[in-house]
Amino acid sequence: MRRLRAPVVIPADPACSVLRDAVVDIDADGRIAYCGPATEAPGDAMVTDLPGILLPGLVNTHAHTPMVLLRGMGGDLPLLRWLREVIWPAESKLRPDDVRAGMLLGSLEMLRRGVTTSAEMYFYNEQAADAVLTTGGRAVLGLPILDLPGLDWRAMLDDADRWIDADGLRFGPGERIELGYGPHSAYTLPVEALTLTAKAAAARGALVQIHVAESAEEDARQRAEHGSVPRLLDEVGMLAGRTLAAHCVHLSDEDIALFAARGTGVAHCPGSNAKLASGIARLARMREAAVRVGLGTDGPASNDDLDLWEEIQLAAMFSRVSTMDSAALTGAQALLMATRGGAEALGRDDIGALEPGRWADVVHVDLDDPAFATGLDVPDDQLLANLVWAAGSRRVRDVWVAGEQVVGDGESTRVDRAAAQADVAARAVRLRG
Repeated sequence: MRRLRAPVVIPADPACSVLRDAVVDIDADGRIAYCGPATEAPGDAMVTDLPGILLPGLVNTHAHTPMVLLRGMGGDLPLLRWLREVIWPAESKLRPDDVRAGMLLGSLEMLRRGVTTSAEMYFYNEQAADAVLTTGGRAVLGLPILDLPGLDWRAMLDDADRWIDADGLRFGPGERIELGYGPHSAYTLPVEALTLTAKAAAARGALVQIHVAESAEEDARQRAEHGSVPRLLDEVGMLAGRTLAAHCVHLSDEDIALFAARGTGVAHCPGSNAKLASGIARLARMREAAVRVGLGTDGPASNDDLDLWEEIQLAAMFSRVSTMDSAALTGAQALLMATRGGAEALGRDDIGALEPGRWADVVHVDLDDPAFATGLDVPDDQLLANLVWAAGSRRVRDVWVAGEQVVGDGESTRVDRAAAQADVAARAVRLRG
């Protein structure tokens, strides 16, 4: 048994409690055995004393992480032009080893910011999985299904079925990799593809990740024919299982009620939606309806980073300004969206909080920063405000995934970051050409 002890532990329980002089015990399997006051910790354990704050690893519910290779390309175009004129042509040049290189560097970027889990939608997922297993992070891979020139959605669905049937939904040390289905969107797939994907996922208990109502014009045909994309997804059976809908900027009250009734998760990506001028999702209404909402960065070519702490701040600010209510989303509530809420949106109860039985995905934030100049001996709400609004990711120093330390003193314990950056730089030249 190993024990991490810190002056403050934030377990991400529903009340966003702040525990003083507390510990996190990690068992031999890499799961949490106890989280609570040090004075009540059971038995003996090897203790590591840490200054500052311990909290769960953040959960990025929507990313296209290998797009670090395309970062900065076409950054001033609207969504559909950006995809058609810049991104899709560049992606046509991608090789499997490019995706591994991009995923490796992106996974390092997230881990150094305290993001231990990311839900991914991209190509060449065997290479992406290998990269994540190399960095020691955790990923939920939505295996791609698209109907575009040069792509056969039926073959892609068959490939996804075969991989899941061969390796199961989760594999790797600490179950670091989860497989699922990633139909891109209703506007890039025929209804038949959505129907068959829903059936395949339901038969295997797999998560479906899909883009929904990201821009106002993208799903005009679906709205005309079915009323809305959520209605279409419900008609084909996709909302009957584990489903994560990304973006969801343009939802009606009826759409939101449908998601709430079906238990559909939503990946709210305020930074990307703002940068691409897609709009501001109706977060306050979704939360009021008890929709399961997590936070996502989207891809690093549209955000343009993978720092979920920025999404915590943006989610709160956009929710407040869109409702003109300064209490629409508190800092503590936003933090929970990036941890426990993200896990719930993914349909996972084994990550996102420091609770017995969950994986020991733990982040250590130290105090060597003006954000914490007032110290820890302040009221809980002030401490949480300083963490969320002032410190963000810049004082993340150590990270554990499934009980294994994968970041120490701000750097990966497993991978040479400089070499990973140089590799991506060399490959990006070819993709721009």
